[in-house]
Amino acid sequence: MRLVDSTKLLELQHEPTKIRNICIVAHVDHGKTTLADSLISSNGIISQRMSGKLRYMDSRPDEQERGITMKSSSISLYHAVEGQEYLVNLIDSPGHIDFSSEVSTAVRLCDGAIVVVDVVEGVCPQTRLALKQAYSENIKAVLVLNKIDRLILEMKMTALDAYLHMTQVLEQVNAVTGELFASEVLENEETLIDKQEQKPQEKEENSYYDWTSALEDADDSNLYFSPEQGNVVFASAIDGWGFTTHTFAKLFSDKLGVREEILRKVLWGDFYLNAKAKRFMKGAQEKAKKPLFVQVVLDNLWNVYETIALRNEKDKVPVICEKLGIKLTTRDLRHTDSRIQLQSLMMQWLPLSNTVLNMVCTKLPSPKEILAEKVEKLMCSRIRDFESYHPDTMKLKHDFLACDSSDERPLIVFISKMFSVDKSSLPENKPKMLTAEEMAIRRERARQLREESKQTNVNLETEKKQKEDNENDLEKCAEDEKEKEDKDQPAFIAFARIFSGKLKKGAKVYVLGPKHDPSKVLNVKDFNIDPDKKLKDLQSDEHITYAEVKSLYILMGRELEDIDEAVAGNIIGIGGLEDHILKTATLSSTIACPAFSEIQYAAVPILRVALEPTYPSQLPQLVKGLKLLNQSDSCVQVLLQETGEHVLVTAGEVHLQRCLEDLKNIYAKIPISVSEPIVPFRETIVEPPKVDMANEEIDAQNVNKVNDSDQDPVVNIQTNNKQSRIKIRARPLPREITDLLERSSDLLKAISQHIKSLQNTCKQDIIDKAVEKLNINDKNQLSERMLKLIEAFKSELNSICSKHGPDWKDIVNQIWSVGPRNCGPNVLLNQTSDYTTRYLYHEKEFQEDPRFEYEGSFVNGFQLASLAGPLCEEPMMGVAFCVEEWSLDKNEGDDVSNTFGPLSGQIMSAVKEGCRRAFQLQPQRLVAAMYSCDIVVDQKVLGKLYAELGRRGGRVVGSDLQSGSSSFRVRAMMPVAESFKFAIELRTHTSGLAAPQLMFSHWEVIDIDPFWTPRTEEEYLHWGEKWDGVNRAKAYMDSVRARKGLATDKQLVQHAEKQRTLSKKK
Repeated sequence: MRLVDSTKLLELQHEPTKIRNICIVAHVDHGKTTLADSLISSNGIISQRMSGKLRYMDSRPDEQERGITMKSSSISLYHAVEGQEYLVNLIDSPGHIDFSSEVSTAVRLCDGAIVVVDVVEGVCPQTRLALKQAYSENIKAVLVLNKIDRLILEMKMTALDAYLHMTQVLEQVNAVTGELFASEVLENEETLIDKQEQKPQEKEENSYYDWTSALEDADDSNLYFSPEQGNVVFASAIDGWGFTTHTFAKLFSDKLGVREEILRKVLWGDFYLNAKAKRFMKGAQEKAKKPLFVQVVLDNLWNVYETIALRNEKDKVPVICEKLGIKLTTRDLRHTDSRIQLQSLMMQWLPLSNTVLNMVCTKLPSPKEILAEKVEKLMCSRIRDFESYHPDTMKLKHDFLACDSSDERPLIVFISKMFSVDKSSLPENKPKMLTAEEMAIRRERARQLREESKQTNVNLETEKKQKEDNENDLEKCAEDEKEKEDKDQPAFIAFARIFSGKLKKGAKVYVLGPKHDPSKVLNVKDFNIDPDKKLKDLQSDEHITYAEVKSLYILMGRELEDIDEAVAGNIIGIGGLEDHILKTATLSSTIACPAFSEIQYAAVPILRVALEPTYPSQLPQLVKGLKLLNQSDSCVQVLLQETGEHVLVTAGEVHLQRCLEDLKNIYAKIPISVSEPIVPFRETIVEPPKVDMANEEIDAQNVNKVNDSDQDPVVNIQTNNKQSRIKIRARPLPREITDLLERSSDLLKAISQHIKSLQNTCKQDIIDKAVEKLNINDKNQLSERMLKLIEAFKSELNSICSKHGPDWKDIVNQIWSVGPRNCGPNVLLNQTSDYTTRYLYHEKEFQEDPRFEYEGSFVNGFQLASLAGPLCEEPMMGVAFCVEEWSLDKNEGDDVSNTFGPLSGQIMSAVKEGCRRAFQLQPQRLVAAMYSCDIVVDQKVLGKLYAELGRRGGRVVGSDLQSGSSSFRVRAMMPVAESFKFAIELRTHTSGLAAPQLMFSHWEVIDIDPFWTPRTEEEYLHWGEKWDGVNRAKAYMDSVRARKGLATDKQLVQHAEKQRTLSKKK
């Protein structure tokens, strides 16, 4: 039974200083949901005995079956510390790598985080990721070292060994935090140096260079997790106990006769108790003394566990209870299961929920304590400068910091995701409890009806009723069909946090899309918003709709509770916005509010499948279902291919299975046929190899040049009407340049959009009207931050090119475009002598040249070629196309151009064909997507793991024995194409003793020519003239070509011979 009514929670919502918005983050299976259960049981929502078994926050059936959390869900809890009442909005997040997008959406709404670490497994990849996500969002974290019971019962460690092991785990966590802190400080130092360089410096006589680093001055005193600061809890969530050093300092201060403040400082660390001097001394390890933490804390814990759980001495349980001042029920004392006795005792002695919630309320910040840095990060993206915003927008920073709910403050709400719930579970659709008055009225009405029926003739009444019933039935059937259609569709609730102002039910607000830019809107005169427009009605340059808030909810885990208004600092659910929001959005009472910066997702959606309904007539339901799935999942992508295929892109196999289940059972409710997973590849070219497949030098051998092309790698191509002539050469880009282009994709996209706007302005005949409508300075000038980023990009590119010799010397000035989609890892270089382009140099003026008119067509030809390469129509990667000549002669007759269509289209086709041919003249290679695998495996089955990895073309990068256990942590790389059903097969072969975590890592060239045949003497010796082995690259290429309906050289009949009939005619 709930201890606190929702009215109490509503009261606390109005005091932002008493609110704590926190999320629990950790690696998979480290005990997040069990910890959440324990915290929920403190409010009486579930029984204490059921915490850890019920997994209350895992409300989906597949979550309960698999035993992992798949979505982040929130619950509001009440807690009181030292007479102060607090409202804790707790979000439980998944730990599986496939659902890390859910962690990102949760972290964005919170002010604090509880990082849970399994003391046996230590810091795992997802722990690092969770710490990184929390740090990037400027969130303060506290640490819970969980599963200490495993050190006693499984690992059989002594108290001293366990203490040393825990210090190592704590050091690992702090090392990750320190790494994040150092990288951020050094980044900020660079920006500070840039700013100082811009300021005019005063001349000094004794000028000297300051070699000190910003790291030396940076304050990291409150950064690390330290038990003496009270931000570390030692716990066992499954047994329901937890403590900080402060807990034991309070318990033992009277017994030891020491002040609590002193004991807090010496209880953790290299201190021991000198019994003779009755003083705490440093140097326990040096003098081989037992540390105070072991003596006071761990020895007592170990004694309780060994007595009850290991030796099962039931007669000593009452004695322990008496000493600790605990009363166990008769039922608990008689219980045959010693573990349940232990749990009952520990829950009373060191209750986990109290310890954790006390730490949350005292150590984590309230919404009022939001940092100015975090506000600026939320308001503008990395490539935008806060000062470049409109003054009205910059004023909103004060409203963020105030976190005030008064009427004069603007409303600012951020929605991090949309989640679906069944309409029947909404509070307004649930049957309401009748009050005593309503029951009395119904009773009276029933009594009157009985009396009337006695007075009138029963037969007449029955005839009338039958007629009325028949009429009503027909009406009801029509109504029921409509209701069923509505009820079948799930309701969408927005998962939101109010940063400023007050939100009321029925209020009308602006819904600002993720691409909304307030400076563009505020500079337009008489800007109007159509109130009837919804998301589907918006044009590509429109990002604002006007919506009514239909309902507001307090999120209570599996349930929702209806409220009339919500104020700043709270996490709530908002209903009625499904037609206005796709995945994320910002709600505001002013259009000056910027869209919040994009959430950074750790997992990249890479796994694709094509879908179709089993019965083709149900295609509209599938399309509708895919739209709903796309809206409800922040990481999923739904694409419609040119071939008409509906493609679903997910983060991994578990994520894909969840999406398909949801589609079949909730959104589309139809049987679906799913294709084999579609694996993405890339196409590239490499330098001609110097070593053959037998690892022998090619130059020293006689090479069969029958298949060799002695052609010059430069391609000359003309348009069909012979008016334009182009000369193109393809070259492989160095790996460092490719990586830089991939990292700078956001910047390159912004530059291409800027160039497009400049070209449009130059093409306009009437510029005066544009100047009146728009503020031309804002439109056509890049912000200072953008110019700085471009300069940094140019300098980094120059430094990389200088290392790679004279061939790449002047690449910065030659860049014409990047592709595909204006932000990819391929470059178009202008090496012509008579035509100049500007890509990274915006200060230059456009020169008058007839070719300028066709520049867009030329670039589009390159974009098309880089989007679909010649091997299997996959995007190119790491290719530089050097244009060595481009001539244009328009003096020929117009009849010729009319015959072949417009010249712009011809140039586009010619460039595309030229790029493809130049690509084919170089050694071609496929590039495969690679997963990084992190596998915890028992040493007994290490060989089987290596065999499974070898079978799938994987390679082990590193492996190390985990301290204090017999498990190895193996890090390996594996092609995504070979990873399907890897987890299932690995568990089968290793009897469940290996658990892999797969995450997209990078792209890697498959170092085999897809068209390889033996050519050198050594290759003939090894493989003969006709090699019939499996060429991995060709197998991948043919499978992609076959899927896309392209021609392959696979022959169904190798040698045509007359068929011999085996059956004899009788």
